[in-house]
Amino acid sequence: MYNTPRAATVVATSTGVLWALDRTTFRRIICGAASRKREMYQSFLESVPMLKTLEPYELLNLADALEKKQFGDGQCIIKQGDQASSFYIVESGTVKIFKEDPNNPGSQAELNTCTTGQYFGELALITNKPRAASVYAVGPVTCAALDVGVFERLLGPCMDVMKRNFEHYEEQLMQLFGTTLDITDTR
Repeated sequence: MYNTPRAATVVATSTGVLWALDRTTFRRIICGAASRKREMYQSFLESVPMLKTLEPYELLNLADALEKKQFGDGQCIIKQGDQASSFYIVESGTVKIFKEDPNNPGSQAELNTCTTGQYFGELALITNKPRAASVYAVGPVTCAALDVGVFERLLGPCMDVMKRNFEHYEEQLMQLFGTTLDITDTR
């Protein structure tokens, strides 16, 4: 299938039926599936305001690097205070974002709800700080996740990319957290 010599010989030991798939059909199926995934994820990424300034080839590279993750109802996707490691785009379902009340330990205030096509955890791409909020699945949820290490390998240091559209990003932080947060301690 990969245009290389056979690595082993297969011999039937009993009578049976064998299904075969030729290389051309196999490659068409694999390439078609990869192309559909890339197009879907690229449109998700284009909807993320802080990534709008990426070049088309950069978006395609990120789209290829996204990994599908599934979560059950009530499952914690991101926990406030944990080390940030991934950025998420909701493919299907709903998530709720909560921030712990520093004046009342154990109580959480709901900040936002994200549904299909929306994203969360983007601070992981910018800072080396703990998570600023917790995120929980509401019902079954499927997300496309982008690991920070992969992001940096593909595009270089995160801040260089984020600085392209930084003013808009600061507005989003203010809306969500009531502050721009201190992002001076970057990677």
